This record gives sequence, C-alpha cells and structure tokens, in this order.
Amino acid sequence: MRAPSRPLGRGLGARLTAVAATLALGAVAGCSGGSGSSHDAVIVWHGYTDKELTAINALGREWNQAHPDQKVNVTFAGTNDDALKKTLGAFVSGKTPGVAYEFGSSITTLAKRSQTQDLTPLVKAAPAFQWNDFFPAARQAATTPDGKIYGIPALVDNLALVYNKKLFDAAGISYPTPSWTWTDFQNAARRLTDASKHQYGWSYANDGSEDTVWRFLALLWQAGGDLLTPDGKKSAFDSPAGLSAMQLLHDMAVTDHSVYLETGDGQYQNLFNSGKIAMLWTGPWDLSGIPKDVQYGSQILPGKVTHATIAGPDNYMLFNKADRKTAWAFIQWLDSAEVHLKFSIATGDLPLRESETKLPGYQDFLKRYPANKVFVDNLTKFVTKSRPNIPEYPKISQVIGTAVQSVLLGKAQPKAALDQARDQVDAILAGS
Repeated sequence: MRAPSRPLGRGLGARLTAVAATLALGAVAGCSGGSGSSHDAVIVWHGYTDKELTAINALGREWNQAHPDQKVNVTFAGTNDDALKKTLGAFVSGKTPGVAYEFGSSITTLAKRSQTQDLTPLVKAAPAFQWNDFFPAARQAATTPDGKIYGIPALVDNLALVYNKKLFDAAGISYPTPSWTWTDFQNAARRLTDASKHQYGWSYANDGSEDTVWRFLALLWQAGGDLLTPDGKKSAFDSPAGLSAMQLLHDMAVTDHSVYLETGDGQYQNLFNSGKIAMLWTGPWDLSGIPKDVQYGSQILPGKVTHATIAGPDNYMLFNKADRKTAWAFIQWLDSAEVHLKFSIATGDLPLRESETKLPGYQDFLKRYPANKVFVDNLTKFVTKSRPNIPEYPKISQVIGTAVQSVLLGKAQPKAALDQARDQVDAILAGS
C-alpha cells in the first residue's frame, strides 16, 4: 500500500498518463534489467520507480546470470496504481505476464480468474520457503478467506506518526512518546495549529478513497472496534468504538480546525516539509521525500484501548501456467531473506520476513533508515488486524470513505454518518 497505494500499495507517487510513455519506459526498464527478451524469458511486471527500479533490475540480472536456463524479463509495466487494470487487459489480449506486482486489495478480483495460479500447493510443497516466516500482515493479504494462497508478499508497510521536530520545539511541546493517547495527540495538534500562518497540527486524506478509509480503520481498531462481525456477514463499526473514532475526527477537523484536509493531490508532503503541517500518519514511502534539512521523528500511533496500526501489503501473483516453474523459482529466490534484505537496504522498503531482522545486514538497514525501525516494530507489535479479503470490500470502502469525508467536512454528525454507512454496508453484504 504505498503512497497511496499506499493503502492499496505504492502508488501515490508519480503517475504516467500516456500509454505510449508507459510502454516506452517499460521497454527501457526491461532491457536495463538485463533479463532477456520477452520471447525466451518469463515476463515479470512491476511498477517500481527510482531506487526500487534500479534494485529490481539489478536482481533480475543477478538471477539471469546464475540461471541461464530460467531467465526472467523484469519489466516496468506502468505505475502500480494501474496494475490491476493492466493485468485484466492482458487477460483479454492473451498476453498475460508470468508474474505481476499487484496491490493486496486486488487479490479478491484476480483470484476468481482462471489465469491466476493457486499457489497453495506450491507453498505447502516447499517447506524451505518458510511461509510462516513472513510477517502476519503480509500472509493475510496473500490469502483468501477460504485459506488459499494466491499471492507471494512483495511489500509490507504500515502507518506510524511522523512529526516535525522544529514545530514541536517552537511550540514547547515534548515529542510524541509510545504512551501517547488520543487526548495527547489531539491536544498537541490543537497547540501546533496557527491559522494566521496556515499551519496545521495534522493532515488527513479526505478524498473519500481507500487512503481515507485505512486511517479510519486504524482509529476504529485503536478504540477496540472492528469493521465487520467475526463471520463477515454484517457491519460492526456502528459501535461505541466506531463512534469515538468518528467523533475524534469531527472534533479535530470541525471544532479544533487542526486538520489539513488533503484532497488526494499529494500536497501534504510539501506542506510537512515546509513546516505547515506538524504531524502525519504515514508510512515509510514518504520518508525519502523529506529533505535532509527537515528534522523529523517517527513514533507509534497514539492509542485509546490499543496502539493498533494498519498494514498495506502488496503481492507478486503468478498467471501463465506454462511459466510457473521458472516464475515460482524466481519468486522464491527474490523473497528469500538474504535477497530481500539486499533489496530493502537499497530501497528503504521494510523487511518482509522476521528472519531478515536477525541477519547481520539488518543493522546496515537500520543505520541507513533509522526512522524505519518503528515501522518494522509495528509489524510484530501493533499490526494485529487486516482489511477483510472479501469481494465486497471495495464497495464497503467506498461507503466508509464517503461517511468519513462527510464528517470531516462538517456535513454530517458522527452518529448519523455511521448509521447510514451501517445500513449501506449491511445491504452490500446481504447482496442487495
């Protein structure tokens, strides 16, 4: 889930809108990866850019040099935001890749397609792959409710509190601590807001998208609530926990005016860097965009009942059955602890496996990306739930996003918004 992607994967970054530009860059990336032509190698689609593009191309070359009879063609296929659309288009054209990077949320759509490979037998037949070594959030995002594995973890991240130290110092406020409560957070945001300077304590994505929703889910879980009932058949968010979460958003945005409501244009990063926003709930994907002269820190999210956060894992998925032997061998290698840690050190992406944190190279990772430690710690301590991997989730997300947006804009009261969303979600789950 990366820059939004983030909630869905990495995608809030630059978007290429021209198809010709995308295809051209894809061809260049594939060639630069030294992966061989598409006629004699398994095609591996991805949406990596910048450091990640360099790193995945280098790994493609490394694999091909060591496995001349099992070559892969590592190819940029457009930004990850467009991965699902492009994959579905490939199903129609018959030019399906052997492997593609997909947002975690796409698994419910792709698992129903005949081209998508059920990886459960392969995982079970490969104990050395150590499936349970992946962080729980990554495994959950790769698995459908019936227990079948359709994805292999490609990325895992989560939300933490990133704050501007200069603004805290100027306001005379102590930096956030692991014991911060919602009250501490709200009070700090209020004190860090200065309308005369157009300065805000916090920023919240308010475009009604999944980027809006996954932050609300973290609040819901922190208050001890949940999105759906355990059997997944009815809504559960219209509860005291849901009301307290929605009330906090209302009070901060409408009463305190301490929240910058971001519309999806990505300006929150520039505003944070320029000292106009003091705190973000964001992930490791934003850290590389903070200039060296901006002093910042990272901390776990504030809590109420818990300090729960939410992960946005993405997957590699396999499609062409004819390519499965090579594709599976390559993905096992790419996701091995040693190889993925090499990728993490080069890019700043979080480790996928717990065993990566025990390798000597992990200390190199922390030295290079010290602010990432809180995100890695979150994966074992505070990522305890995940968004439901059910076909109805995209529609449910739209309903929740609209409800949260209406409250943040002061167009609806928290209880009324929750009640309306509850009725809509229950109707979706009932199939009506």
